[in-house]
Amino acid sequence: MSEQWSTVAELDAARERFEAAVPGWRRPAAFGIARLVAGRPEFARIAAGDGFLPAVVLGTVVGHVSGPASYRLSPAGLDRAIAMLAPANACTSIPHPNLWAWQALRAELGEDEQAIAVFADDLTQDGGDPHVAAMLAEVSAR
Repeated sequence: MSEQWSTVAELDAARERFEAAVPGWRRPAAFGIARLVAGRPEFARIAAGDGFLPAVVLGTVVGHVSGPASYRLSPAGLDRAIAMLAPANACTSIPHPNLWAWQALRAELGEDEQAIAVFADDLTQDGGDPHVAAMLAEVSAR
């Protein structure tokens, strides 16, 4: 049987294991996942100040460690991220909006399309990345 994280403590322990496995990992101030539409990101989900387990899972898949950055994410990469985070579904005491958004995006994403994973360590610094800038603009508009 595959691993299941049925308590918040188990979710925290999984996050700690993932974080320990990425040398130099820094939790982002915000991260998101988007689909490119007419060259602009349409975010399926942006998390700011929370969602640290999904952040490190997504970072693991795309190779992110720290700083403002965006990464192309193939359907297979998104499938991998979903599979890595899926054990969180066993914890029914809290919602899992990142996982649900990833699953919804995957259902809409064609096999020839790519998603964009976006990370920012600071809500005021986009590092010159237009996808980070777009995410930060959405965060500041909330």
